[in-house]
Amino acid sequence: MQFSGDFKSGEMIFISVHSDALAGNMLGDPAERKVGVYIPYDADPEGLPLLVSLAGYTGSGLSQLNWKNFGENVPERLDRLIATGEMAPAVIAFPDCYTRLGGNQYINSVAMGNWEDFLITDMLNAIENQFGCGGAGKRGLFGKSSGGYGALIHAMRHPDVWSAIACHSGDMGFEIAYQRDMPATLRALAKHDMSANNFVKSLWSNHSPSHTDIHALMILAMGASYDPDPSAFCGIRLPVDLHTCELDDTRWANWQAWDPLNIFDRHAKALKTLKGLWIDCGDQDQFDFVYVARRLKHKLDRAQITHHYEEFPDNHFGLDYRFDKCLPYLVRALQH
Repeated sequence: MQFSGDFKSGEMIFISVHSDALAGNMLGDPAERKVGVYIPYDADPEGLPLLVSLAGYTGSGLSQLNWKNFGENVPERLDRLIATGEMAPAVIAFPDCYTRLGGNQYINSVAMGNWEDFLITDMLNAIENQFGCGGAGKRGLFGKSSGGYGALIHAMRHPDVWSAIACHSGDMGFEIAYQRDMPATLRALAKHDMSANNFVKSLWSNHSPSHTDIHALMILAMGASYDPDPSAFCGIRLPVDLHTCELDDTRWANWQAWDPLNIFDRHAKALKTLKGLWIDCGDQDQFDFVYVARRLKHKLDRAQITHHYEEFPDNHFGLDYRFDKCLPYLVRALQH
């Protein structure tokens, strides 16, 4: 195996993006956001394709730049892929999109902030104006889990902005992705008088929150993303009765309006315009996302939408090695 030291390092440049789209969010998160921008070694960024990395829940684009034991961080991976000719040069952006609820789904929300607008306006304008990369037909998105969801939902809603995307183990099929986690979320809230306020503040003060509590926080973050309550703490609202866990059809319909499988037919035409559409998932995914990925593939096949689909023998975590396949694919697509 060749290691990062065997290849010339690209340059990481950090910019700060002020976003009116994020100002005034209910979480009190900053509207000033740091974005790491990777420029390949000895390359002029002007005219190069632009890829944007969307981190999964609890992650940040900036965390993908950290030193990694027994392997490469993402910039080191890019150095190798470009140096060996497996991938053509491209600019890669790593925005910090972390929120106080542990992440986001990269959509507009009165609670979480207007992350959709941040990505397609504030961030893109800042990067493309400074580096001269990207532009119409030369922009792509990639991400895993929540990041994969973000890439797919942006492709559906903004095909005029993004021309190629990769969705790794992305959230979809919300009855599998979220609905079955409602009882466990209520059990977590029960320890705090069924109060999202008490639960979240307790978690914020806990230096070592449990996996169970982090997962419950994720469900609360989904509520603040898909169906926010402007009058509630951090906009958090669940689509179930807090006593019986019975589904509230009205509230759940608002969640379903953001499920890529549920809204596929309305956005199939947009997906057909993409230059590249990559979907993959591990066949041992702990959250059973492989089954909803298969549903998406069936919909794509029936709609005769060109795409690349793979299943691989792994689970939901530690999947950066999959970038070895999807990133060259995306750059090739954006070059045409």
